[in-house]
Amino acid sequence: MKSVRLWFKKGGLAVYISHLDMNRCMTRAVRRAEIPLWYTEGFNPHPYMTFLMPLPLGQEGKREPLDIRIEQDMSFDEIKSKLNSVMPDGIEIVDVLEPVNKPNEIAAAEYEITVEFATEGEAEGFAAGAQSIIDGGILNAEKRSKRGIKTVNLCEMVRSFSIEAEKNFCKIKTILAAGNSVNLNADLLLNALFAEFAAEYEKTSITRTRLLREDLSDFR
Repeated sequence: MKSVRLWFKKGGLAVYISHLDMNRCMTRAVRRAEIPLWYTEGFNPHPYMTFLMPLPLGQEGKREPLDIRIEQDMSFDEIKSKLNSVMPDGIEIVDVLEPVNKPNEIAAAEYEITVEFATEGEAEGFAAGAQSIIDGGILNAEKRSKRGIKTVNLCEMVRSFSIEAEKNFCKIKTILAAGNSVNLNADLLLNALFAEFAAEYEKTSITRTRLLREDLSDFR
């Protein structure tokens, strides 16, 4: 048995595939590609396949990890080629590697966010206000957890944040807490900032570019 970490990107219309459907999609792809997937033992065997940090619906991902185990020896290049030959539009395997870090080492995620406004003035005003709030250290919002809904200070989960206005667009680069214990969805952060200014935007796009460890080195 061999552990393999698949790294894939997800974009286009594929961003609207839910996590449950993504699980089914990848299971079918592995079977169609004839990857010798290892199955768990017991009364109800199922293929070993673990999404380490599932993307929220509507967000793009540049480098998302998926762990599998295979029963027979197969080169990483062959696995990548076979999987990409059966992948649906919007999903592509970008790397196949041996796992280096444990899943519980994921502590943060890097995002690139674009917000489109109707005018340049609205973009400039939002950029200045958003940066001021994050720098100030207080942005309260209701966050859902396993214990219910509670009010939290989102700034405590923001590791870095920069925003620039370009014409009627705002470009945000941010690193947010991610993992099993503390996790901040980029959508929640954006919506909390919009609420502070009653900002009316045209559209947004959120792309997760990297998963990081506690020291902000790449998760591998």
